[in-house]
Amino acid sequence: MKLSRRKIFDEMGVSPYWVLRGAPEATVRFRKENTSFRDEMPESAEKRAPLPEMPVPDAAPESAAPMPRVPPTPPSPASSPEREDSRAGEIARMDWPQLRQSIAECRACGLCAKRKQAVPGVGDEHASWLFIGEGPGAEEDARGEPFVGQAGKLLDAMLDAIDLKRGENVYIANAVKCRPPGNRTPENAEMSICFPYLKRQIELISPKLIVLLGRAAVNSVLGIESALSSLRGKRLHYTEDEIEIPAIVTYHPAYLLRNLAEKAKAWEDMCRARELMNTLP
Repeated sequence: MKLSRRKIFDEMGVSPYWVLRGAPEATVRFRKENTSFRDEMPESAEKRAPLPEMPVPDAAPESAAPMPRVPPTPPSPASSPEREDSRAGEIARMDWPQLRQSIAECRACGLCAKRKQAVPGVGDEHASWLFIGEGPGAEEDARGEPFVGQAGKLLDAMLDAIDLKRGENVYIANAVKCRPPGNRTPENAEMSICFPYLKRQIELISPKLIVLLGRAAVNSVLGIESALSSLRGKRLHYTEDEIEIPAIVTYHPAYLLRNLAEKAKAWEDMCRARELMNTLP
């Protein structure tokens, strides 16, 4: 026995329904999310007369393009290559006071939104040793100085082990100058936007040796994304324009606090750095 579409809908409990003009057997079903509409209706409602006929608008042609909900956002002028080149050129001409002020006022990436203050760096501005980490943490963000928490205490101990001291022939900086939310690793785009500041710091300091603390620092300064273990023990070089400075790679102090067994490797790296420094003119 062949049932009409209307009978089928009645057996399935799909009601009420509307009848299209000019097409008695065509129906538009009414659905209620997660449950049958019949289960929610009183028994007497099933015997009610159908609702009045409702006109159904003509369907849009299949070839018509869908209307976007939100107009596309035009590219931001602040992120254009021309604007970035201009910004980098301005930073490249700054002296120390101008550089510190520019870092403090920087709004070039999203990291500025949740920071308390920017953390440009600290130490001897003509140091032979330049240590570069990844970015400020919560305590650094609060105090405006890099490496002041537990990781900072460990870094001070690492410096002391090779007869160095914070602020004396040592400058400490980071790949990004603002704290990433939740102390996460800085993203490549964030490090790229902040690199003109770090580049200018390197030019002004003109260190004999750069010590890179962790993968993010290696990526930012050398553009290398290899595993840190494959770079340790090698004499690398920071090369930018006409500048070439030897570089040594070791673990970030925060990583060492979570992996105490790696402290011995960091000690080896610091000894290699001291030996290399002793050979430099």
